[in-house]
Amino acid sequence: MKVLIYWFRNDLRLSDNPAFTQACLAADSLLPVYIHQLSNNELNEYGFKRVSHHRQEFVRQSLDQLRRQLRGLGSDLLEYEGRPEVVLAELAKVMSAQAIYCEQIEAPQEIDQVAVLQDLGIEVNEFWQSSMLSPQDLPFDLEAMPDMFTQFRREVEAVKLRNAEPIPEPATCPPLPQSIDAIGDKALPSTSPPLVNTGYPGGEEAAMLHLKRYLELRFPDSYKQTRNQLMGQDFSSKFSLWLASGCISARVIASELAVYETQFGANEGTYWLWFELLWRDYFRFIHFKYGKKLYRAQGLSKQTTKPFDSLKYRQWTSGNTGQPLIDAGMHELERTGYLSNRLRQVVASYWIYDMDGDWRAGAAWFEAQLIDYDVYSNQGNWLYIAGRGTDPRGGRPFNVVKQMRDHDPHGVYQEHWR
Repeated sequence: MKVLIYWFRNDLRLSDNPAFTQACLAADSLLPVYIHQLSNNELNEYGFKRVSHHRQEFVRQSLDQLRRQLRGLGSDLLEYEGRPEVVLAELAKVMSAQAIYCEQIEAPQEIDQVAVLQDLGIEVNEFWQSSMLSPQDLPFDLEAMPDMFTQFRREVEAVKLRNAEPIPEPATCPPLPQSIDAIGDKALPSTSPPLVNTGYPGGEEAAMLHLKRYLELRFPDSYKQTRNQLMGQDFSSKFSLWLASGCISARVIASELAVYETQFGANEGTYWLWFELLWRDYFRFIHFKYGKKLYRAQGLSKQTTKPFDSLKYRQWTSGNTGQPLIDAGMHELERTGYLSNRLRQVVASYWIYDMDGDWRAGAAWFEAQLIDYDVYSNQGNWLYIAGRGTDPRGGRPFNVVKQMRDHDPHGVYQEHWR
């Protein structure tokens, strides 16, 4: 009897989830688990929790839906709280599990969690599945990939790569282990209180409905023209909300976009949607090349870090800088857990260059507040703005007055979020 544990991480879906599919094929009995990390509720070095209630609510909705899907296959989802390496080691011991299956996350904390389990002698089978492109299809080894995104894109396009083919969800799921009673009483309750309706509910079903609606209303056609707007439901795709928690895969989105192009024709908008997914891949793949160097204070540069000013930081995070566009953006972020891509760059630039702020503190605030926080993209974008990543141009300061003139000339956004 082969007993396996499936550890859901940032892959809260059943469709196009190779790791879960392989676990189903390999197991005689399978225990699907999700672990709420204690560190998410502990105060970080800047004095706030790593995960705000906005993302917690979105993940809660996603987990509830995932549980319903698993129960439909005759299985279930057990939730625990603690440090994943500790919880999983205990579960593996109590259940005599032969291995743990999970998605691969190539970021320092997540790598260390798996390393601890392996050092304890526990077999961990990881599957890379969060990118649009498969690393095996790339025309270069990841450790030698181009540093510059433009060169990365050109080499990908030269061999006509579009996306890896998604796979369907498993038709069946192995039963829960018979020893489930031995650990079930340590799991968190499976019922949860009603949550605030954010307008963008979590879960795979919500993700697929949003994608379907977005394509049916032909929004890809206008994406390039609207993507830098600051307000509204459909000026951007909002795919990142579900991609971040893995409620939908980039491969599914790219595949459906290709079908759309076959039906309605390719255009600038459809290309730019794919282009943005490629940026997302780039930030993932660069982790294989530079790893923990991306998390140093100097990043990949030789720049020093200025002393941290807690007063300025409180002004920035609370939207009390006195600069109306910046303050409006920070208010929206804290109240909703979302901010347009354009304003993310602008407020990040303001913190780094106008307020002489430590980029790592800005990245930590985004990690806490954003519903669509993604470790790769967050780190990559902050390094990019700060000039500490692979871009040789040494940073991207934004002229806030110009940004106001270009993107909020009548002050509508500023008035709405003041």
